[in-house]
Amino acid sequence: MNGKTRPRRVIVLVAAVLGALLTARLGVWQLARAAQKEALQALLDSRAGAPPLDAARLADDPASAAAQHYRHVLLRGRWVEGRTVFLDNRVMNGRPGFYVVTPLQLEGDGAVLVQRGWVPRDAADRTRLPALPLPAGVVELQGLIAPPPSRLVQLGAETPGAIRQNLDLDSFSRETGLPLHPLSVLQQDAPGTAPDGLARQWPRPAVDVHKHYGYAFQWFALAGLITVLYVWFQLVRPRLRGGA
Repeated sequence: MNGKTRPRRVIVLVAAVLGALLTARLGVWQLARAAQKEALQALLDSRAGAPPLDAARLADDPASAAAQHYRHVLLRGRWVEGRTVFLDNRVMNGRPGFYVVTPLQLEGDGAVLVQRGWVPRDAADRTRLPALPLPAGVVELQGLIAPPPSRLVQLGAETPGAIRQNLDLDSFSRETGLPLHPLSVLQQDAPGTAPDGLARQWPRPAVDVHKHYGYAFQWFALAGLITVLYVWFQLVRPRLRGGA
């Protein structure tokens, strides 16, 4: 080995070791993400199997609300007329549309934001909204307690109106004057009720676990490839040439 070759071989060795370690570490990280999601799904499944809560037991602070996420709940109250919001750019079953959210004034005390369902967007006029009349009087509904509606990236501040990109719970509470609980409810179809034009195939919160396993396999495979290529080109091949 001459003086010029030795530094180059050292650089190649360092690059190979760092590359293999980095890709292997990324594979381990993906396995950890899969384990976290599996544990979360197990927790949510156990909550979903618990007896339904009633409105009197709804949390009043964010920490307590997080412990109730994805518990079943039974609610009685009156829809707040004129406060329905259509959250734009929400996808269900691969189609763009709106999440329809309306506050429900609970019997007794407080109010809760209900994600009532999804409707498709008008292809010709995205500002045209479907007519979704609210039942008058006291209504009963069942649903799942969930975090407030997820936020999407938006440019500029949110402006009041029926169509919005996002809905901040605290701001909406001040806007409406309603004492909203720090959570939302994903309404579910109740047996025996007439269709209301809203789809309610809500996405599961801990999906795509297999995606992380796939990514982990790819990172581990890349780490193995880097190792094999280094061994072949830096160790095996030079010896074969030297023995030729």
